[in-house]
Amino acid sequence: MIKTKKWKLPVNYNELEPHQKWAVRTQYIKEQQNLCQYCKMPLNDAPINYVEAATISWAAFPYNFQLHPIHLHHDHNTGMTIGAVHMKCNAYLWQYKGE
Repeated sequence: MIKTKKWKLPVNYNELEPHQKWAVRTQYIKEQQNLCQYCKMPLNDAPINYVEAATISWAAFPYNFQLHPIHLHHDHNTGMTIGAVHMKCNAYLWQYKGE
């Protein structure tokens, strides 16, 4: 059995290497009991209806943004992580809520 580091959350997203972001996201998923931090729907299902129905300007996001269904949401001002969210919830939060 491989032991994984338990992170003291939240952490500064900007200081994490890609493999650390994966580990932190995985820890959030476990601690959130597989529910999206924003919409509270299961992370392996679609986000809540109003997010799913929202029009997203995908051109405003990085080319690889949609490759991963679960994202590590973080505060863009402080860099601190907030939780694991659906990819579309992350886009919704940025586009409609300025997060």
